[in-house]
Amino acid sequence: MPTIAVTTWSLEQTAPTDLLPAAAPAGDVRVVRAEVPSPEFSRFLYASVGGDIRWVDRLGWSYARWQEQLERPGVETWVAYDRGTPAGYVELEAQDGGVVEIVYFGLIPAFRGRRIGGHLLSYATARAWDLAERWPDLPPTKRVWLHTCSKDGEHAMANYQRRGFTLFDTKVEEEAEVATPGPWPGAYPG
Repeated sequence: MPTIAVTTWSLEQTAPTDLLPAAAPAGDVRVVRAEVPSPEFSRFLYASVGGDIRWVDRLGWSYARWQEQLERPGVETWVAYDRGTPAGYVELEAQDGGVVEIVYFGLIPAFRGRRIGGHLLSYATARAWDLAERWPDLPPTKRVWLHTCSKDGEHAMANYQRRGFTLFDTKVEEEAEVATPGPWPGAYPG
């Protein structure tokens, strides 16, 4: 199977004051927490956002595995809506020691380039910093981190840096080259 070199960058914020918020986009764009764990909805978001950038690690998850992930304390899904239509999402996950990872972040392709991404990332990062306010059994957030890679959208790294994230690690690894799955087979040209 052919392989490709993939660069993964890890970025972090170590204080809430590191966040440099983006302006809200024009129009009716709202960010809402999906408070009811829904494997169907989360899988829809995952496949729709990541289908053209080769997000495949969760495609084989069972319904029970999705449910287990979504019900973990400190896991939150925040969804951006443009005039009532899901435009993108962020999944936050509390980790040990007051660390919160932005596990997934992105926009459905039709909504990219409309200034929604910076706003969604700003909003979600602020929610990572105040996560313990909604989960009283968790310690206050001391660090927010994420990773992005060379397979992600061309503006991903710049968006993270504009929001105040700083680089702390870079790795290059060979990965199997996989077809672009789309939100369902055949949705995007391979």
